[in-house]
Amino acid sequence: MDAIITAGGIPKPEEPLYEFTQGKSKALVDVAGKPMVQWILDAMSGSKLVNNVIIIGLEDQHGLTCSKPLYYVPNQGGMVDNIRAGVRKVVELNPQATHTLIVSSDIPTITAEMADWTITTCLETDHDMYYNLVERSVMEARFPGSNRSFTKLKGIQVTGGDMNVVKNWVILSERGLWNQLEATRKNVFKQAAMVGFDTLFLILFRLVDVAGAEIQIAKRLGLKARAVMCPYAEIGMDVDKPHQLEMIRADLGGR
Repeated sequence: MDAIITAGGIPKPEEPLYEFTQGKSKALVDVAGKPMVQWILDAMSGSKLVNNVIIIGLEDQHGLTCSKPLYYVPNQGGMVDNIRAGVRKVVELNPQATHTLIVSSDIPTITAEMADWTITTCLETDHDMYYNLVERSVMEARFPGSNRSFTKLKGIQVTGGDMNVVKNWVILSERGLWNQLEATRKNVFKQAAMVGFDTLFLILFRLVDVAGAEIQIAKRLGLKARAVMCPYAEIGMDVDKPHQLEMIRADLGGR
């Protein structure tokens, strides 16, 4: 499977990481002596199941390295357009490709084994999209004090992972699904309109478990979606705030 790394994010002056990036890409911020995205590339390099690697949002002038064939796609201006451009590149490189591994550039503690686990676990079933979920106890045991945000379901609290698998046709579809998902990412009322107030009610009041939420949301979106319970906190440990950056720097400084 080919992997795309989303690296187009540039923090704005009012955002927490701006003092570390100063108008440059978040993916290039120093983490234990390397650009943050280089840690992702190191994981892809060691993977037994990743073929080509496509970085979206950077250029080839930053001295990044990868043992796998490495390609660059310019920033398209938004997360959805960036992912779509990356998947187009995957299909250009291999017209027979059916799936893509999508990895965020801000989860630098991941390893090659975690990438291979994600690919292998997702391909055990035939779904259109797969979404890693990390249980709160797993996250807090590995990264105490990280202050992640969690969604409360029946009997469990979870946070989303930032390394996932999707079928290429879903990304390249012109149905506008991905634009809707991006537009609703931080607006609970728009999310409700998209997945249904009944589904949102069940989730908010913890009346469904992970499987129930998966079924309800998949039905609304018209896709076969699968939630994957992930044993690796690293996949959900994205760097959004200064204290998280310092925590990750300390963690990787000893690697």
